[in-house]
Amino acid sequence: FTLGVKQIIVAVNKMDSTEPKFSEDRFNEIRKEVAAYVKKVGYNPTTVPIIPISGFNGDNMLEKSDKMGWWKKQKIERKNGSYEYETLLEVLDNIDPPTRPVNKPLRLPLQDVYKI
Repeated sequence: FTLGVKQIIVAVNKMDSTEPKFSEDRFNEIRKEVAAYVKKVGYNPTTVPIIPISGFNGDNMLEKSDKMGWWKKQKIERKNGSYEYETLLEVLDNIDPPTRPVNKPLRLPLQDVYKI
């Protein structure tokens, strides 16, 4: 894993500014390039959700957008089960929470020391 990051989500933003707007072909082109990069950095592309969104309009963020009729439910297979998603919220809801070492002392990062 890269720097301890075990799970990632890829949200392809600005789908409202593609030509034509909300283009499936453009999304698939970006998805292909991103999946290759994700694999190169050490992640399994089949376990990384890649979702088209438009943050400005809120498309596919909380609810499925009517403007992207081509976008269907996607399925992610993981070691501890699988899930389906259509929106960014559904992907965020299905992130595995990290395991915490509860039997060890609490560690807090120190950013700066001030002398008063």
